[in-house]
Amino acid sequence: QLTPGMTDLRAKALARLANATKKCKKMEEGSSPELSPDDVKDHHKQKFEILARALQVSVAKRSSDSRQVPNDRVMYARNQQRSAGRVPVVGGSPINEDMAVALRTIVFGTAVAPPRGEWLRTGIVFREPDKELAYGLKAPRNGTRGLLSALQAEIIKILLFEKRVENANSIELFLKPDGARQLEVLVKAMGEILWRIGEKSKVIMCLPQDLILVPHSVNFFQDSLTEKLHLFEITSLEDLQIFIKRYIHVFLEETGPGTLLLLYSAVATRGTENTQRDLEVEKGYLVTGAEEGSLCIVTLMLTGRATPYLHNGVVYVGDEEHYAVPQYGILARSEVGFLLYEEGVEERMPGSRLKTPSLPIWVVCSQGHFGVMFNTNRELLRNYHAERRFELHYYTCGGSQCQLIVDTRQEEPQSNNHSEQDQAAISAFSNIEKLVHTKWQDARIQWIGTTQFI
Repeated sequence: QLTPGMTDLRAKALARLANATKKCKKMEEGSSPELSPDDVKDHHKQKFEILARALQVSVAKRSSDSRQVPNDRVMYARNQQRSAGRVPVVGGSPINEDMAVALRTIVFGTAVAPPRGEWLRTGIVFREPDKELAYGLKAPRNGTRGLLSALQAEIIKILLFEKRVENANSIELFLKPDGARQLEVLVKAMGEILWRIGEKSKVIMCLPQDLILVPHSVNFFQDSLTEKLHLFEITSLEDLQIFIKRYIHVFLEETGPGTLLLLYSAVATRGTENTQRDLEVEKGYLVTGAEEGSLCIVTLMLTGRATPYLHNGVVYVGDEEHYAVPQYGILARSEVGFLLYEEGVEERMPGSRLKTPSLPIWVVCSQGHFGVMFNTNRELLRNYHAERRFELHYYTCGGSQCQLIVDTRQEEPQSNNHSEQDQAAISAFSNIEKLVHTKWQDARIQWIGTTQFI
């Protein structure tokens, strides 16, 4: 609001301006003989001085108003994740019917029936920035969890180990990225996964446009996405990350097909024929009936090959009546590992190349439920002494996070004398403990706090 002095000044300025304007009008009409030559000479100067003073008063008023925010006004932080420009997808090679049928068949098993709906309705979405769990992706429990868990592990790897961090407080800050950092890390994670699948030479991105390119037919059932794809061939990691950053909004829509586009891009990069050979089943496909996704999707994202075998190297399997057939497992140690616990299934246990990655991050699957385990010490798996007693963080895309201390210096005590309350707590965590024991056998595990696994 204006002060009394400013109000008087504005009133006087407006009065002088009106008087000067009236004199000017009379002068132009020739009906003002009382005007002196000095009046005519100084008229415009006086007029602009008055206008300048009135403008000064107006600016002062606006400045005063801007400093006063009404009590009922709420200021919201800008959502960095949604501020990325929505650049329309242009260019690329239009998909043809053969490629559309091949993609749908290798991913979903058939092209003549609609695909599983959750893949068309699950995007790649971070949790709220600058807060607890800001490093985490979120998604409902469906068949995309395996793929998102592999992507989550890559994100954690970049946040924690892209730069060497010595300070524990800095580590905590790194796990609470802001919106801009979330987008930056997501672009890098997607780029590195696809670049690894493409053997560091070529990536084929699959993105949709508006025009329908493949008609509905007896060989192809339209799904509102596959028939609109354009394929983009990229031959350098830098160009790939620039491309993903430009069109990242296509993947970020919460109820959009972001996860399926990433899987399509991974399969197109690997090649549909190579992916089929990886599965080692003539009519095998990636999206099975598993509640949270198949292991082959996870191995494709982690190692670049969609192998169903988790052992090290190549194992020849045969008997007296059949020639030995090679089974190709994990051919090299990767930066991110994989741990698996399935009750009563011993032959699918991961080999040492998955159990002991170069960095202490694991995609984990316990009784069909996917998550990520990690430790913030880069040297954990390189130092025997560091592995005696250490913390593990466990996170799922459903929002569960917990911490546990693993002590390999003493065995887990065995006791059957538990109260009902203790038995309930034990049953809630037992599968996770058994999962940890597949890597650190007989280690003692202490939980920090409690949580609900989602």
